[in-house]
Amino acid sequence: MKKLSARRRHPLAALVVLLLALAATGGLYAAFAPAEKAQADTAAQSLAIDEGKKLFAVGCSSCHGLNGEGSSDGPSLVGVGSAAVDFQVATGRMPAQQPGAQVPKKKNIYTQHEIDQLAAFVASLGPGPVAPTEKQYTSTNPDDVAAGGELFRTNCAQCHNFAGQGGALTQGKYAPSLEGVDAKHIYEAMQTGPQNMPSFPDTTMPEEQKRQIVAFVRHLDEEPNPGGLTLGSLGPVTEGLFGWIFGLGVLIAVAIWVAAHTTKARKS
Repeated sequence: MKKLSARRRHPLAALVVLLLALAATGGLYAAFAPAEKAQADTAAQSLAIDEGKKLFAVGCSSCHGLNGEGSSDGPSLVGVGSAAVDFQVATGRMPAQQPGAQVPKKKNIYTQHEIDQLAAFVASLGPGPVAPTEKQYTSTNPDDVAAGGELFRTNCAQCHNFAGQGGALTQGKYAPSLEGVDAKHIYEAMQTGPQNMPSFPDTTMPEEQKRQIVAFVRHLDEEPNPGGLTLGSLGPVTEGLFGWIFGLGVLIAVAIWVAAHTTKARKS
């Protein structure tokens, strides 16, 4: 009997084996890569918290306590979230220069990287509003300005004025002007309700509506006023005062000029 000849390999068999090996390697990478990335993210977050705790101990603990528990000089920061830290520190309101009815905005003394570290530490104390991403407060819809104007006049104009110029409150407090305020900080203020301002969480005011209000306020700041001279945008008080002083003054000046140039005045 003739021996059966050995089977000949198909010429593509080696290629198939190679592709299977590569697929298996890719599958292993896909299985382990997310875990490695998660570990790296966790390590970076832990480092940010540690660095933020050091900054907090130097600049904030004298009023808020070493662990943010609060004291007679400052409230507890447990649960205020990273959004509150970013707003208060980035606008220079914190650390406070001195106690008073209201802490004013001033020049910021921290870099954004340091602010992020402080925010990471305070956020680790308890869950709270998270600092927004650029996508959350940046509008791409031109209709947002009109919708935001309606929302602003309903929810904000009572304190901040219909044109965002601010206004006086009780006991030495005030609603600050929104002129020149960064879009991110406007959004964070609505999230956290700093000082006398109420907060507007997503359950009360959805993210889209907050973004529309931001679009309206930025529009007030960036576009020229179609009415011309704003007189401080304080409404009928300044407009009426302008009318009485300048309008009536012009009428009196004209009346005096006419009286001085009459025939009787010339004869005398």
